[in-house]
Amino acid sequence: MSFAEAGDVFHRARGRTLDAFSSEKEKEWKGPFYFIQGADPQFGLMKAWSTGDCDNGGDEWEQEIRLTEKAVEAINKLSPKPKFFVLCGDLIHAMPGTPWQKEQTKDLQQVLKAVHKDIPLVFVSGNHDLGNVPTAETVKDFCQTWGDDYFSFWVGGVLFLVLNSQFFYDASKCPALKQAQDRWLDQQLSIAGQQRCQHAIVFQHIPLFLQSIDEEDDYFNLTKAVRKELADKFTRAGIKAVFSGHYHRNAGGTYQDLDMVVSSAIGCQLGKDTHGLRVVVITAEKIIHRYYSLDELNKRGIDDDLKELMKE
Repeated sequence: MSFAEAGDVFHRARGRTLDAFSSEKEKEWKGPFYFIQGADPQFGLMKAWSTGDCDNGGDEWEQEIRLTEKAVEAINKLSPKPKFFVLCGDLIHAMPGTPWQKEQTKDLQQVLKAVHKDIPLVFVSGNHDLGNVPTAETVKDFCQTWGDDYFSFWVGGVLFLVLNSQFFYDASKCPALKQAQDRWLDQQLSIAGQQRCQHAIVFQHIPLFLQSIDEEDDYFNLTKAVRKELADKFTRAGIKAVFSGHYHRNAGGTYQDLDMVVSSAIGCQLGKDTHGLRVVVITAEKIIHRYYSLDELNKRGIDDDLKELMKE
């Protein structure tokens, strides 16, 4: 389902920026604020995982619908409202061109329509959205459905970069698209490096690393050579944090001054964490984040100590 078919109720990224925010107005620091990060609603994985058939399973996703509805309900209750809600990839489980992709997409868009109109949605592409080895066609289809696969936007003096991490994983079938993102990223990092922003933050689906920059290569991280090159680029440019999903567990670590934050899933859990969302508070000096279960966030909202930070 394209945005046109969905009634275009979402703000979508076009022309490598997010039209929900006016960049000129948003480039100035106006004081602390917060946003919500979610990852991996991945409609269909819970059934596929339970049957042990992640490649061909996933013909039911009622559980994920209920969980994502609970996430939306929790976000809509929050006061003050978050500046935006970012979904860090694997929006659905069905890979491009496989059964149930259109149905899962339609159902997820239907649930997300209930997000309050004053809370823009930010969509990040994941491996299940583009395929493990993306092609020009799968990238085009994602962009038609969810908006640009990489882009930047400003909120309250903070520069946010959304990246297509599949290009870092395997761009063998679309090398020109990867090269275009690389050139664009260097331009964006130049802006960040000139300290024209209060902070700079990256969103991408696949984490650079799960705990340590020197850890072994794994399905859930980027290869050592790629992660080190990116991490060095980010730190030189003054990027403060990278927020990812993909792991379906909470994890993370630091590299020099870079915080690598890996958030567990709204949908299927592969570890001991709960279905949840991450609250991220931005102050003049710091980026503070805390993971909440969906039940916690629904029942009690954001903790008072985080609210106090936003009064500074």
